[in-house]
Amino acid sequence: MKHTSIQKMAFPSENIPVFTDVGNLRILLRFVVQLVVMLTVSSLFADEPRPSEGRDESALTTKVIEQIRSSFEMDAHTRAMYNSITNNDIRDLALNRDILRQHNEIFSHKIKTKGITDQKSSGRCWLFAGLNIMRPAVIEKYNLKSFEFSQIYLTFWDKMEKTNTFLERMIEFRARGLLDREIVMFLRTPIPDGGYWENVVDLIQKYGAVPKEIMPETNSSENTRLMNRVMSQKLRSDAVKLRKMHQQKRSVNPAPPRGGVKKLYAEKKKMLAEIYRMLVMNLGEPPTKFAWRFEDQNSVISEMRSYTPKSFFEDFVGVDLNEYVNIFNDTTHDYGRHYQIRFSRNLYDGHDINYANVDVESLKDIAMKSILDNTPVSFAADVSYDQSKKLGIMEDGLYDYDSIYNTDMSMTKAERALYRNSVRGHGMAFVGVDVQNGKPVKWLVENSWGKDDGSDGYWTLYDKWFDIHVYNIIVKKKYVPEKVLKIYEQPPIILPPWDPMLSLVK
Repeated sequence: MKHTSIQKMAFPSENIPVFTDVGNLRILLRFVVQLVVMLTVSSLFADEPRPSEGRDESALTTKVIEQIRSSFEMDAHTRAMYNSITNNDIRDLALNRDILRQHNEIFSHKIKTKGITDQKSSGRCWLFAGLNIMRPAVIEKYNLKSFEFSQIYLTFWDKMEKTNTFLERMIEFRARGLLDREIVMFLRTPIPDGGYWENVVDLIQKYGAVPKEIMPETNSSENTRLMNRVMSQKLRSDAVKLRKMHQQKRSVNPAPPRGGVKKLYAEKKKMLAEIYRMLVMNLGEPPTKFAWRFEDQNSVISEMRSYTPKSFFEDFVGVDLNEYVNIFNDTTHDYGRHYQIRFSRNLYDGHDINYANVDVESLKDIAMKSILDNTPVSFAADVSYDQSKKLGIMEDGLYDYDSIYNTDMSMTKAERALYRNSVRGHGMAFVGVDVQNGKPVKWLVENSWGKDDGSDGYWTLYDKWFDIHVYNIIVKKKYVPEKVLKIYEQPPIILPPWDPMLSLVK
């Protein structure tokens, strides 16, 4: 049977074949479909310049540089700033004199505190702040002249727990590629100093606590950079060994949940023992038992008693850590919701960050209620902006860089976090508040940077700075409204470890 011929069709290229046989109709239809797809995809990216196009707009060409140079004018303001900035510290020039003129350290309510702690050159602010909110209760309970927990004791076990968590993740993710986002996150900082309130709770509940004189600071605890660098190299080397063992098919037993008896886990125990030895060399060995007594303000000396670290915290300190909750003003997510951040735990068998998200005014009301009842509040904030170590001031606009450079660098709190311009990187404690007409005007902050910084170790944090830079508070449940506590009853929304709120507090 003779087929009917198809008339020649005009296509945009001479290389496109012309079909005259109905038997080749499938080929023709397939070609037409491919052409339509190609044109559709091309239209979607019509605004994207090809590598050969738009070079004057995309690259910093000689023409663009010339346009920029010709638009620059060394006017009187620019010349004055040029002369000043090249010969001075920018912060001294940008310091807002109007704020200094109005500044005072008067607070309508202060919690009695004794002694400023000093984390020195370490990133342990979260640990200092967590322990510091318990100190006033211990001092008042026993009428002490002063009291301080041993931060290094918990630092030791925090490093051990971080080591175990790192090695566990390397075993858990042994089949993943080394460019996996979570693998990269762990390899970048295997054993950092930073942490969160949940880590304080996990550590104390597992290891207890001891007085500072039982395990005092060492050079390595006060200057952790080199110790961390050496141990990070050791742990990355261990990760190489574990992955090679897996590649050689010496895998864990998949039957039990953690497969703890096979070769990878046996090797992990050896690695943990090596880190323990390295930590002892740097920090000393933590006590399992100790004898201790104290002298109160009336010079009455107590009986010598024997403790374990856990019995010391339970019997002597007696603080119920489960009574505290973590409340955020996270403007990057919805208010009134319960959030949990994945991989935020330091202890593998510990707890990730959980928080109820509220507006900033609610956060202030809760913090103020606690302080007025003489209970300190731990909090985390971004201290990178508008705070002065020299003056002990935290106030929005303390440094007026916009006027110096004649530009606008404004962003909302959410934009600061989402664009990684702001992180909740430092933990401190509120120990006072200045209330006027029922509203907080400024807050008294106990820091852990020693007495030489700030105003004898304290900062005055103004309310506008709170709005912009304070992200969360740790407070007892009894100061939190019932409607906020009910938020924790919601199933948590799980956030990834690269969420802005996970930035290490240190």
